[in-house]
Amino acid sequence: MSASPRTTDYRKLASAAAKTIYTWDTRTSSYSDVYSQLRNWWNVLPDGSNPLTVLVQEFEATGINAGTYASLVGQQAHRTAAVQSLRCDFELAKVRERPAPWAGLHVCTVSLRVLDQTSSSRNIYTAPVSVMMNCPPADTAPQDHCVMVGFYAAANRIVY
Repeated sequence: MSASPRTTDYRKLASAAAKTIYTWDTRTSSYSDVYSQLRNWWNVLPDGSNPLTVLVQEFEATGINAGTYASLVGQQAHRTAAVQSLRCDFELAKVRERPAPWAGLHVCTVSLRVLDQTSSSRNIYTAPVSVMMNCPPADTAPQDHCVMVGFYAAANRIVY
């Protein structure tokens, strides 16, 4: 997993975040490593509206938690993801209906082609993830780049 890119291009950040959310490798990283690297991407807002409990809940919605990760270690399991499509802001009907509450908050829904592999099997599927980024000119954003302030992987929370 890589560090969050320092960019004001929220589309680039959304794509990188979505791939990171769905990428892990039991052969080279522990669950704690994967979680802490993803945690480093998540920027908690000053009002606490995006608590870390949401990060845990949504990460588990990708089909992985500490227990399942531990059981996959012996199978040399790993997951990779590639962006298939990206829609942001007013390209999304739900955002048109309920626009962002402040300038600089962006929402993108990324469709990923995900490959789950173990030593004995391969599974390819498509998974959507909605990523929220806080960018300048928002008062709560860094002056020179965007930060991820949330993502949704649970099917009932995806923004279409």
